Amino acid sequence: MNFLIRLVLVFLGLVFAASLAVVALLLALGWMVHSAWARLTGKPVSPLGAAAFGGRFDPRAGFERFRAAAEARKPARSAADEMAARARGELVPAGRRGFGADVSDVSAKPAGRED
Repeated sequence: MNFLIRLVLVFLGLVFAASLAVVALLLALGWMVHSAWARLTGKPVSPLGAAAFGGRFDPRAGFERFRAAAEARKPARSAADEMAARARGELVPAGRRGFGADVSDVSAKPAGRED
């Protein structure tokens, strides 16, 4: 019984290896047909990777796309700009409220005077 299980497993392994070989041969045959058609029509023969990605692949393009999207969502003033405006005694835009916006019993003193 143990021998029969090993025999079946070896047979399944051979079938799997043969199927992988057939797939590899079909891919190679398809690429040779593509290459022959390109030469026949006078087009340049491109490498397999370039054909798979539809031309030249630039990995920086993905980073640039997300960086541009982040720049588009960026608010006009950052939190650092808001804190700097508060430190200078300037008004903060009405739509932006920080951690001290609900304090009403403190008044701002002009900078430079210490009493």
